[in-house]
Amino acid sequence: MVNTKKRKKPHFPAYRISVNRSFTLNLRPLILTVELNNLPYPMNHKSYPFWHPLIPVLILLTTWSAISLRGEDSRPNIIVIICDDLGYGDLGVYGHPYIQTPNLDNMASEGILCTDFYSTAPVCSPSRVGLLTGRSPNRAGVYDWIPPGNAVRPDAREQVHMQASEVTIPKLLKEAGYATAMAGKWHCNSLFNSPEQPQPGDAGFDHWFGTQNNAAPSHANPRNFVRNGEPVGPIEGYSCQIVADEGIHWISEHQKKNPDQPFFFYMAFHEPHEPIASPEEITASYRTVAATEKEAAYFANVENVDRAVGRVLATLKSLAIDENTLVVFTSDNGPETLNRYRTADHSWGRAEPLRGMKLWTTEAGFRVAGILRWPGRIQSGQVERQALSALDFLPTFTKLAGADLPENLQLDGTDLIGIATGKPITRSKPLVWAYYNAINEHRVAMRDGNWKVLARLDLPKLQNLHTGNIQTVMDAQLQTIEVYDLTHDIGEARNLAGDNPRLTKRLSKKLTNNYRELLENSHIWTPQIP
Repeated sequence: MVNTKKRKKPHFPAYRISVNRSFTLNLRPLILTVELNNLPYPMNHKSYPFWHPLIPVLILLTTWSAISLRGEDSRPNIIVIICDDLGYGDLGVYGHPYIQTPNLDNMASEGILCTDFYSTAPVCSPSRVGLLTGRSPNRAGVYDWIPPGNAVRPDAREQVHMQASEVTIPKLLKEAGYATAMAGKWHCNSLFNSPEQPQPGDAGFDHWFGTQNNAAPSHANPRNFVRNGEPVGPIEGYSCQIVADEGIHWISEHQKKNPDQPFFFYMAFHEPHEPIASPEEITASYRTVAATEKEAAYFANVENVDRAVGRVLATLKSLAIDENTLVVFTSDNGPETLNRYRTADHSWGRAEPLRGMKLWTTEAGFRVAGILRWPGRIQSGQVERQALSALDFLPTFTKLAGADLPENLQLDGTDLIGIATGKPITRSKPLVWAYYNAINEHRVAMRDGNWKVLARLDLPKLQNLHTGNIQTVMDAQLQTIEVYDLTHDIGEARNLAGDNPRLTKRLSKKLTNNYRELLENSHIWTPQIP
């Protein structure tokens, strides 16, 4: 007998799928958007028992079987462009009266201009190690610039390198599905292109093209570049343009072969570090305003960097990846002092209005240019006055990439993503530098909010910490504290330590605690000579 009672429509759970409805699954490392069409909807009572338990499974199977799969990865490409010895005041947007930097000026107008951006050290090698690891370079045992390791030394400097155990930006992004590459100055080891020490590839770069230290014999027609372990030989052109060429070619090829895979590119220009060489046509344009021919060459050197950056930015636009590419521009430290050594006769970089130069722990040593541009995410025309650091790159980039951080990794930076929307940055610890070979007497510095604190150590100048001197360093106490309010005194001209004893005591204690923690967790080398 036929049941003539009206059947109730079956109840479908919230996850049922309707025709032409789209949904997004956030499945690391890819963000996948799927459209499912022509599924049996509305499902009748006969089909319901079959479909009901399998719908979640079908969603996943359909995702991976690529039915109407777009396969788009919305994570940004990331490019870090770092100069060598660029002065805080060497760009037009930072106030230089003569040097023409229209591309960088425009980059700042289209993104964020940082007034209080810091490198991780006042000298090259530790600055680069700190940037790549998100940790004070002292933790990695890189305290000063790294010389070639071709002879055993009593202070063990021939051993210094960024060790294979260090967690780096390219390693983490590579694990998260990024392609990684670098071009330019490496300077993170003493034995470059040698199996005896880790090389850029060991630090996480799929592709690398670089030099151990400076372009040689100068920026013009260098002959010391190595590509993925193979010496390249003499190359015509100027170093920054050669490095930009490598980046442009690699990015362009990557977009052809793997357009859906995000990438990280570390572009480390040698300019404007000595030995300087600049194109004649640019140098000629500065002869009427420069004090000397060598100053004109320095001005031209910086403009040549700007032109290289312009070519990189133009490439991003031509490849239609500009909107979703975060580009960061900065420097490894402040400007070199003119004639500090015999061949530093082109070093006309400007640090004004800051005090000191490269190798100082006053502001000019490590307060540097900082420009961030990401058209799809960062609103144009912003000026950021919070203290930011290259230490912040690793936590920021890994968060953008959805990368996992090792559970016990001790970082010294913080996530900067909030500045894109004008949010304040929260730091769990202040920025601290300990540079034992500083030109000025105060070897230890701290930036905490608007306060800058300097302290002396009763120590001779040291270029490395090793088993032969570590006890002496551990026993040395911070003394002769200086305090500056950088909101009103960017040039560190008025020491406030004697004006407010309570403030000075509080800041002195904070610096002491953070310095001691850093020292106790710094890598100590063992000399091979007894």
